[in-house]
Amino acid sequence: MPRVDYLNDPNAPQANSIVPAVSAIVPDSDGRILLIRRTDNDYWSIPGGGVEPGESVSQAVTREVREETGIDCEVSGLVGIYSNPDRVAAYDDGEVRQEFSICFVTRMLGGTMATSRESSEVRFVPAQDIPDYDMHPSIRLRVQHYLESRSTPYIG
Repeated sequence: MPRVDYLNDPNAPQANSIVPAVSAIVPDSDGRILLIRRTDNDYWSIPGGGVEPGESVSQAVTREVREETGIDCEVSGLVGIYSNPDRVAAYDDGEVRQEFSICFVTRMLGGTMATSRESSEVRFVPAQDIPDYDMHPSIRLRVQHYLESRSTPYIG
């Protein structure tokens, strides 16, 4: 379902839902970060998505990473909690979601990289190359917080 992302835009539509979501920083053994090119907005992103009924946030992380990338992982830490009310995503069905995402650090366990209905490209990217990727600012912030090796998770 196509979507339009807004951040600090006074003309953005008003949010009509909040969906608990997760996202994941998945580094490989060389420290490169797993990125996907989203099919719904064509931005590069870290894997993630909504928490489904009956699953924990850590189960949602591993499921979303596997579904979008083919990579198996486990949660190893917390980057932060992102709930900016000025960050919304408007979908073509009329839903406008306010951001609420918990970003985790994971440890890769295996798997084979593959695209999905939600990802047109999947690749590991060196940290120094990430500024060259067209990424929504809210996702770039999560990657930045991870790369800063913060002593405490971001809460905002």
